[in-house]
Amino acid sequence: MATTKLMVAMQNSVLTFESSNDMWKTHESLRGTSPQCISFDPSNPSRAYCGTFGNGLYKTDDGGQTWASIEMKEKEDDSSGSSTDISGTAHVMSVSTSHHLNKVKNKFNAVYVGTEPTAFYRSDDGGESWNKMSALNTLMSSSSWSFPPRPWTSHVRWIEPDKTNANYVFAAIEAGALVQSHDGGKTWIDKVEGGPYDTHTLATHKNIPKRLYSSAGDGYFESYDYGESWLRPMEGLHHHYLAGLAVDSGDSNTIIVSASESAWHAHRIDDANSHVYRSSAENVYDGKGEREWKQVTKGFPESHATIISVLAANPKIVGEFYAVNNRGIFYSTDSGVSWKTLDGVEWSKDYLLQHPRALTVSNG
Repeated sequence: MATTKLMVAMQNSVLTFESSNDMWKTHESLRGTSPQCISFDPSNPSRAYCGTFGNGLYKTDDGGQTWASIEMKEKEDDSSGSSTDISGTAHVMSVSTSHHLNKVKNKFNAVYVGTEPTAFYRSDDGGESWNKMSALNTLMSSSSWSFPPRPWTSHVRWIEPDKTNANYVFAAIEAGALVQSHDGGKTWIDKVEGGPYDTHTLATHKNIPKRLYSSAGDGYFESYDYGESWLRPMEGLHHHYLAGLAVDSGDSNTIIVSASESAWHAHRIDDANSHVYRSSAENVYDGKGEREWKQVTKGFPESHATIISVLAANPKIVGEFYAVNNRGIFYSTDSGVSWKTLDGVEWSKDYLLQHPRALTVSNG
């Protein structure tokens, strides 16, 4: 029977939850490292990567029980001329693994890392060596990238390897652009007019090539042509600052987003007020991607004093979603209609004052 594992990047540590006989075993690790992002390797369920703010990149090969710091070594130059030594890179803001594995050449899926200041790196050997994909920083829009709390800099907020095309990868810059590469990061295509400015989470779907879902500070966006054009279906979304997003692994029209009135109400514990919305096939109309959103409340704590939720879908179980915020970790088995707390999991008082940064799910 497959085991479901969750990893949560809290402010001060990583929490690992593993399903066991209708209960969940919990383990805490990487205390004091300021985790920011986390990703499982789809082809190696025990391998995961965690990026931190100030402490670099880590990997685990035992499902989060122990971690080792990755020394980001320089790779021998190749024909692209995109090699570098990034052993000093400390502020890792995004990490993601490809959904496609070349079993002849590779043992691990490709790993993508985004940093602050904005830079993009790729490893094809499980983190042993790295290439800096410098073309990202030559895009015309790069001169305008700026992260409001630290306006002198920017970072790669989210990396989304396409689930249907191994060569396509998308990068969301916070703040200022959603850009894409069609050759694994060697060259880049700049943002387009009318697209999201401040994407926090981007998703693709294994069943629908060319479709993009963006949960952004400037609202919700969808594209059906790999981002050449965008729709902004906002009907029913009474809160327009979005952060989390998850799409049902078996149904490309069932989408969950987390939202708030503003960045302040989303992220500041003293003024936190956040919400979760859902849209599904019955909420899509006119065949042009227009949709309606319904607020979800069943099983969630009250919105007041709740930090905006980080969301994830189970990649192998249709209709199963997970959410984490400062009030706890929650799951849904009915496509996001109703939610419960994880069985047997006690939420420490210490976590009530923390802002979860990332959530990843493995079922293997």
